Amino acid sequence: MKRLKILRRWFARKFGFARLLCLALLIGLAALRIADPAPIEELRIRTFDAFQVIEPRVKTVRPVTIVDIDDKSLAKFGQWPWSRNQVADMIINLTQLGAVVVAFDIVFSEPDRLNPDAVASTMRYLDEVTRSRLRALPSNDQILADAIKRSRVVLGETGLAQVVADLDQTLPLTGIASLGADVEPGTFIYDWPGLLRNVRVLEEAAAGRGLISIHTDRDGILRRVPILMMAQGHPMPSLTLEILRLVTSTPTILVKMETAGIKSIGVRGLEIPTDLKGRLWIHFAKHDPDGFVSASDVLDGSVPPGKIAGKLVLIGTSAAALNDLRTTPVSATMPGVEAHAQVLEAALTKSLLSQPFYGPALEYGAALLLGLLVIAFAPSLGPISLVAVGALFASLLIGSSWYFYTRQQLLIDFTYPLLSTTVIYLTLIFTSFVREQAQRRQIRSAFSQYLSPALIEQLAQSPEKLVLGGEEREMTIMFSDVRGFTTISESYKRDPQGLTTLMNRFLTPLTNAILARKGTIDKYMGDAIMAFWNAPLVDHDHQLNACEAALDMLERIDVLNQQREIEAKMAGQAFIPIHVGIGLNTGICVVGNMGSDLRFDYSVLGDSVNLASRLEGQSKQYGFPIIVGSKTAMAVKDKLAILELDFIMVKGKNEPEVIYAIAGREDTAQSESFQRLRNLTIEMLACYRSRDWEGALDAIERGRRSEDGHALQSLYSLYEARILDHREAPPPQDWNGAFALLTK
Repeated sequence: MKRLKILRRWFARKFGFARLLCLALLIGLAALRIADPAPIEELRIRTFDAFQVIEPRVKTVRPVTIVDIDDKSLAKFGQWPWSRNQVADMIINLTQLGAVVVAFDIVFSEPDRLNPDAVASTMRYLDEVTRSRLRALPSNDQILADAIKRSRVVLGETGLAQVVADLDQTLPLTGIASLGADVEPGTFIYDWPGLLRNVRVLEEAAAGRGLISIHTDRDGILRRVPILMMAQGHPMPSLTLEILRLVTSTPTILVKMETAGIKSIGVRGLEIPTDLKGRLWIHFAKHDPDGFVSASDVLDGSVPPGKIAGKLVLIGTSAAALNDLRTTPVSATMPGVEAHAQVLEAALTKSLLSQPFYGPALEYGAALLLGLLVIAFAPSLGPISLVAVGALFASLLIGSSWYFYTRQQLLIDFTYPLLSTTVIYLTLIFTSFVREQAQRRQIRSAFSQYLSPALIEQLAQSPEKLVLGGEEREMTIMFSDVRGFTTISESYKRDPQGLTTLMNRFLTPLTNAILARKGTIDKYMGDAIMAFWNAPLVDHDHQLNACEAALDMLERIDVLNQQREIEAKMAGQAFIPIHVGIGLNTGICVVGNMGSDLRFDYSVLGDSVNLASRLEGQSKQYGFPIIVGSKTAMAVKDKLAILELDFIMVKGKNEPEVIYAIAGREDTAQSESFQRLRNLTIEMLACYRSRDWEGALDAIERGRRSEDGHALQSLYSLYEARILDHREAPPPQDWNGAFALLTK
């Protein structure tokens, strides 16, 4: 009785309110992570901040030098902006010292106020001779442009919160191309409504141009920077990405896309992982004074040559009065130009941080596993053991996250699974753990006596695995393909977008016809479609539905051709109609999830699939758009117009197959003309297979003279050619009338 009582109490606790509540809480916490409200994101990014504070990036090389318009330079040469002549001198000196690229974290959006013509127009008490001489001098902007032309210079541009002027389409923009999912990068990246550019003469002289705009997180800390942004309707690289493009001599920046967003952005020899919005995490190093040189030292020629030679040079400011200071995880005040330098250094030394696409899956998996372990085992552990296990779990989470950061440069957030597990643990504490220690020991004793170790292990791990494989089932398989698609595609040689539109126009109605008849689309193969019936849902009329779908497809293609013919006439273009060939076959197949444990598709395999594909390839030869195997034909013979075509031996198969054409629906089957043609075809085939060549030719001739004989012209010509061959080289004595297809 005592043992039974203990068991009842153990089961009540095992499957009681506490565990149900914790399971619901586990689901709720997962939903909270998916929603990712500000406090959750703040906790995550603050953890990443702590990692960078504890172990910032260590500089092993210094590929970047910052020319700093610092307080010393302002004291010597006056307030900013300086004359463009001085900026030109700075570029000339840097180029002579061996700078690889010179980039400006500055925008020269207005003409120099010290241009000679501006001085001549605004200065009082000048005589006309002096004014004329001033106006004859080259502008300071032109002098700067000439210096830019003689070097490799990237100019900074900035995004604006509103449009201030129409975008000059004649000025150069960097080429951006995307690869992967059929979505535009602009859908995901940060979008600046306006764009502030440099004066025209400078833009035209520069080798590159990039956005210097930096967007901080909600708390004002700079952690992530977008390296691709939209500005006034155009995708534009950041200053750092444009520098990398120029250094690697890449003509076009390549953006790799996924359905959910951006995967990476690349230039020649360098692929930069980003988040889905095209942002990358800056792997900060501590402030390095050795990476800076004063602009005044560059202008007066006192900078050490080793600071510039072979370096990427960024020109910016650290002067507090110029208000370009940022807060970062490792520094309360960092010049904006240094943030650009940090990105360049991390990219060039392959030490960028990134959040991998599988990161959220790891987080959810860890939270689920630990949550289930806590729910399963926490009530069975004593206080000391539970604290020890909790400390172990926390150490594993933090240690794993630290390992990924320090060894792989990956940011894997384990604050969420730690928080989730802690909340569940505290819930269990308040609902089931506050009980008498003696009773807990009794429950643990009962637990260990009545559950096997194998079951305990199974409950602890709760694996969820994708089961690959399938089941055998009779199915009807369809293959369809566009006849002469190469000719059609050649007419769109100069209009690839038009070809894509055309493919969508004919694939959409064909797909709709299949789906309307209970079919399943297996895959698209260019202009071809593979589909099947009777899976995953059972369809007792799968043969008929497949044939009806094929007829529907032909009708919809006819409608499309009529529309395209009208459009071609209106546009004064040549019209090339679309013709579709369809193969159908019924047989036993294997259907199910097929692939690897990472990627799989619901698909079908079997000889019947192969035969359907080969039948589709023969539709043009026989002159009928729909060719079906014998099992399919026999299942629909009472409801559709079927016509026997041939007895073929398919390459790779041992048994011959009778194949048929679907000529129409029941009204066609009942028509006198079809009945007459079918009887003549049966007569022709009987004579042909019995070696009565004259009788077969006579049936062919009578068929041609019939009212609708033109519909079988290709079939008649095919058999005429065969008969002529057989007359010259008679088939062997054991010939059964089968014709061997030479190709698959």
